[in-house]
Amino acid sequence: MSRAWESAPEGQAAVATDRIRGSLPRIVLERVTLRAPRITDFEDYAKIVCTERGKYVDGPMSRDQAWLDFNQLIAGWVLRGAGLWTVERNEDLETLGFVMLDHEFGDPEPEVGFLFLEEFEGQGYAFEATRSARNNAFNALSWPTLVSYIHPENTRAIRLAEKLGAVLDETAGHDGCLAYRYPRELPNA
Repeated sequence: MSRAWESAPEGQAAVATDRIRGSLPRIVLERVTLRAPRITDFEDYAKIVCTERGKYVDGPMSRDQAWLDFNQLIAGWVLRGAGLWTVERNEDLETLGFVMLDHEFGDPEPEVGFLFLEEFEGQGYAFEATRSARNNAFNALSWPTLVSYIHPENTRAIRLAEKLGAVLDETAGHDGCLAYRYPRELPNA
């Protein structure tokens, strides 16, 4: 049920979007690549946030809300130098989910977030991709602080944040979410 504004650009607009995407950081890891989003990635984004899977990220969202959220996260690249990456499996270029670094509207501080399609959970992809994004925030961007805002019932996300070295910061929760803080000096996580 895609809408006209969800269609990929054509002609010179397509050339321009390719150039812009090419200027964004691309991180190639052992099993996955973090790459700039394409308009065609929105369908997978909507599969997450427009369904029951989106309940921990202000969802389920309507398709229009999801479109605006997707655009906001991508705009972070232009406005803040960080934003949404699509996480792609190297062996077959399958989209697995999304990882983002951003300082979203209303959030007290910068965040690393992660959203993965259900069929790719539990295979270590989210850990690999999010660890790289976290390291990028501290090393390439020199961010002094980084948290993950996590709904208290999202036990999978809490386990992932803790596995990545984050600890609960009871003073920094926001909008009903817990704040898991990543220390700048991390032990091999």
